[in-house]
Amino acid sequence: LNDNPSHYKITLSGTVKSPKINFNPPFLMLMPVPLDVKTETAINIIPQDYLRQSQIQVELPELKLEDGDRIYPFSVQFPEGQNIVLSSDGTNKELICHISFKSSRPVSFLGNMFFIDEEEN
Repeated sequence: LNDNPSHYKITLSGTVKSPKINFNPPFLMLMPVPLDVKTETAINIIPQDYLRQSQIQVELPELKLEDGDRIYPFSVQFPEGQNIVLSSDGTNKELICHISFKSSRPVSFLGNMFFIDEEEN
C-alpha cells in the first residue's frame, strides 16, 4: 500500500451459527415408584457451536397439588460439572446430567424442564 493510490477491495462472507444443545434421549419418562422412593436416570447433553465456555443451569418444575401445596420433586446433578467446554478440535464435550424424582405425595406430571446457558439460550 505504502502511498500507492491503488485501491483494494476485500469481500468477506460467513455463516453465523447460534449455539444450541440437544439431548439424548430427547424426552424422558421416569417409571412410577412408591412414595418416598427415588427414581433416577441419566441423559447426555450435547452442546453444539459454542465458541467459548458457558455453564448450564436448570429450571426445575414446581408441581401444584390438589390441596394447593407446591412441591419440587425433581433434582438434577452434573457428576462431571455443568461447564460447556470447547475442545482442542473445536467441538464441545458432552455433559452428563442425572435427573431424579422423589415425592412423599401421590403425583403425576407431564411438563418441561428448561436447560439454560449463561446467555439465556
